[in-house]
Amino acid sequence: MCPVWCDCNMDKMIVIVGPTASGKTALSVALAQKLNGEVVSADSMQLYRGMDIGTAKVTPQEMSGVPHHMIDVIEPWEHYSAARYVAEADPIVQDILTRGKTAIIAGGTGLYVDALVAGRTFAPYPETGKRQLLEEEADRLGMEEMLERLRRVDPDSAARLHPADRKRVLRALEVYAETGKTITQHNLETQQVPPKYTPFWIGLMDQNRQDLYDRIDRRVEKMLEEGLLEEVQGLLSRDYRNTALQAIGYKELIPVLRGEDTLSHAKEKIQQESRRYAKRQLTWFRKNPNIHWITRRPDTTFSEILEEALSLISFFDGRK
Repeated sequence: MCPVWCDCNMDKMIVIVGPTASGKTALSVALAQKLNGEVVSADSMQLYRGMDIGTAKVTPQEMSGVPHHMIDVIEPWEHYSAARYVAEADPIVQDILTRGKTAIIAGGTGLYVDALVAGRTFAPYPETGKRQLLEEEADRLGMEEMLERLRRVDPDSAARLHPADRKRVLRALEVYAETGKTITQHNLETQQVPPKYTPFWIGLMDQNRQDLYDRIDRRVEKMLEEGLLEEVQGLLSRDYRNTALQAIGYKELIPVLRGEDTLSHAKEKIQQESRRYAKRQLTWFRKNPNIHWITRRPDTTFSEILEEALSLISFFDGRK
C-alpha cells in the first residue's frame, strides 16, 4: 500500500527515528524505494569518513541504489555541530523536495533531527578572536571568575551551569560578546519560531527492551569480527585524536591498542555503553508527541514493519 502524497499542510518528508540497532537504515531504504525518496542521514558519527564499522554506516549494498546524503562528508579531525549540520543538510532537503521527491530523514541523533525539522538557527561562531581571548582569560583567571562574569550578563544561563562546564560557560560569554544578546535570549527567540517542516514521524522500538539490548550486543560482536579494532588502529596511526574518536566503539578500543586493556573487557564496555546510549535515545524521542511508534515484537518480520509504516503514512495522508 503506497500513499498518494497531497500538497496541503504536509511536506513530502518522513522522519525515521529510534535507538541504535532498531532498524532505521533498512526501513528508510525500503520507504525510499516505495515513495520515490532519497535518504538524508541524521547520524552525528556517520558524517566522518573512514569511520565505517564502528558507526554501522550504511553500505552501498544496503543503499540498494537509493541516494543517501550527509554520509562521509567530513574528516575525522574536523569538529562538527548541530548548527553546521542544519546549514549543510537543509539545502539538500530543499533540493529533494523541489524535485518532487520524498525526503526521508533517518538517524538517531535527536538534536540534529529536531534542529533540521525546526529549521533552527544557532548563534554564530565567528572567528573574531574573542573566543581565543576568553579561553586565555579562563586559563589565567579560572572558571569560577568566568562563571561570575556570565552571571552578571546572563543569570539564567549561569544558574544552569557549573564552573566545570567550561565549554558552555565560554560559549555563552562568546555569544554575548559577539551579538550583544544572551544565549538565553537567542534560544527563546528561536523556540518561538514555528517549525520549518511538517514531516510524518515514525519511531521504531522493541516491545521487550532486552531484545534490543541483545541485538546491540550481537552488532558489537559483528563489528569486531569485521575489523573494528583495525579501523581504530588506522585512525590512530593518522593521529586523529579529536572528538570523533571519543565515539562509542572507538574510545574503548584505544586502551586495547596501547596494551592497557583486553579486547574482551573492551567489548563488554562497548556493549554496555551502546545499551546506555540506546536508552538515552529513547528518552529523547519519547518527548516528541508527533512520533508514530512501531513496536517490534520478538516474532515481527521486516515486511510487517514496512507494511505498518506504509499504512500509517497512508492513513495520515488520507486525512489531509
